[in-house]
Amino acid sequence: MSTIRSSFWRGGVCNALIFHKSDLPTNRSAWQPLFAAAMGSPDPHGRQLNGMGGGVSSLSKVCIVSPSTRDDADVDFEFVQVVIGDGSLDFASNCGNMTAAIGPFAVDEGLLRFSSGKLFSTTNYASVRIYNTNTKKIIIASFPVHGDAPKFAPHGTYRMDGVPDTASKISLSFQSPGGTLTGKVLPTGQGVTSMNVIDKNGKKITASLIDVANPGVYVDGSGLGIRPDITPAELDHQKDTLVLLEAVRREAAELMGMDPNTASVPKVAVLFQPTEKEVSAGANIKCLVLSMGQTHKAIPLTLALNLGVACRIEETLALGLAKNISRDGRVTIQHPSGMIDVGVDISGEDILSASLYSTARLLMRGEVNVN
Repeated sequence: MSTIRSSFWRGGVCNALIFHKSDLPTNRSAWQPLFAAAMGSPDPHGRQLNGMGGGVSSLSKVCIVSPSTRDDADVDFEFVQVVIGDGSLDFASNCGNMTAAIGPFAVDEGLLRFSSGKLFSTTNYASVRIYNTNTKKIIIASFPVHGDAPKFAPHGTYRMDGVPDTASKISLSFQSPGGTLTGKVLPTGQGVTSMNVIDKNGKKITASLIDVANPGVYVDGSGLGIRPDITPAELDHQKDTLVLLEAVRREAAELMGMDPNTASVPKVAVLFQPTEKEVSAGANIKCLVLSMGQTHKAIPLTLALNLGVACRIEETLALGLAKNISRDGRVTIQHPSGMIDVGVDISGEDILSASLYSTARLLMRGEVNVN
């Protein structure tokens, strides 16, 4: 096998190759060399020059889609993070950004049977129920379609911060997103947990450990001496701070019952109270997110969902730093590329859903070299 049918999509602020599961070997152990070759890993220079990857974790992704046999889903979606340096595969979490592309991909590739429940002829909107096999959760994606044989309508007026130009709006509603990997929204049972990791002043670091959409660990950036206006590139050059945050991540993983050697989860979010100017522009909370040792230029969508929920849970660091949280369930997050709104529906201690808007675009369809 030298080439495999594939599509190259942008979903939110990420890119990925999307494969039909039916085109892949049934033996999953054969996937690693195929996906690594397609992405251009391993690459000791970190560029993935010999493949489709972009040399950063947000551009080294694979999605696998198939029709679902579940009564509550239309398609199954498995997300794979391809580790840039060694080409290993990480199946530990979902990618919220690429989730935006799964419904449109399923429509364009003819994986759905449209019925009155999925296509509303008066509005030309499709609603696709996606079962993410990594987190075992349902996401409902709604987006515009056109034509007698419906296809995704990518053009529109919605602007997503961190993405050039405008596109059609994709609504993503993550159903019952709590406890994706740990079974609990608060794996330690506490809004704030005292860690054993010591900060630069010799004090134990406190963090909020929350599992919604994907596991995340939150720290107070100002309390760690990190400037609120620091850029992702600047933080990536502060090696001592990165070592400290990685120690926090590893201890948080153990406290959440996960393998600390799995670099993709939990993701680390450094929180700041927004400035008066940012609050006046609508921001409730400000953050930088690190994943796989790199600082993201935009917040991963699953962490946006997680942080939106965190801002509505009592005694978390997020709620303590947030400003002007409204009662309508909406939380606006300031991140390095702009802002994003998250809708949260909570009933008592149950997280019913968390939702946001995204965009997606087909970049290329054909065959990718996996030899």
